[in-house]
Amino acid sequence: MAEDVTADLGPDRTLLLVDDDEPFVKRLARAMERRGFIPETAESVAAGKAIAQSRPPAYAVVDLRLEDGNGLDVVEALRERRPDCRIVVLTGYGAIATAVAAVKIGATDYLSKPADANDVTNALLAKGASMPGPPENPMSADRVRWEHIQRVYEMCDRNVSETARRLSMHRRTLQRILAKRGPK
Repeated sequence: MAEDVTADLGPDRTLLLVDDDEPFVKRLARAMERRGFIPETAESVAAGKAIAQSRPPAYAVVDLRLEDGNGLDVVEALRERRPDCRIVVLTGYGAIATAVAAVKIGATDYLSKPADANDVTNALLAKGASMPGPPENPMSADRVRWEHIQRVYEMCDRNVSETARRLSMHRRTLQRILAKRGPK
């Protein structure tokens, strides 16, 4: 059930959602609309920056990895045009370094996927320095390990030998892990 947060939104309820996962962004747009936001979607860095330049929103949710580049470019464009915009960076590849980079250039918060509309709403409307509560369904330790291995594998351009070296892991062990489906 969607919560009514319209009183917390203020007069400008415009929301930009930038994500290249079309089904996800459409679902999130519908859920955010039910919560009182006026969503507009973009599926690329170029489209997100164009909207940021022409009609900068009061709120934004930006995916970090997009097909045509880095979502942080959209965050920078939003900050230039509308310094008061509340921005949440959303990604499936959560890492401390990217979280720090996102916050340094102006993101209000940083959420790892899977995040639902309630998580996004809470992050967008959080006041001051209040810390968000712990997630209700955090990733398992096995899933965190698997995500980390996948992230390093991608950073090494899918080179198994280099990934194994960086993770101090035997190459064959890594190949077995990569061949399996990720844990829940």
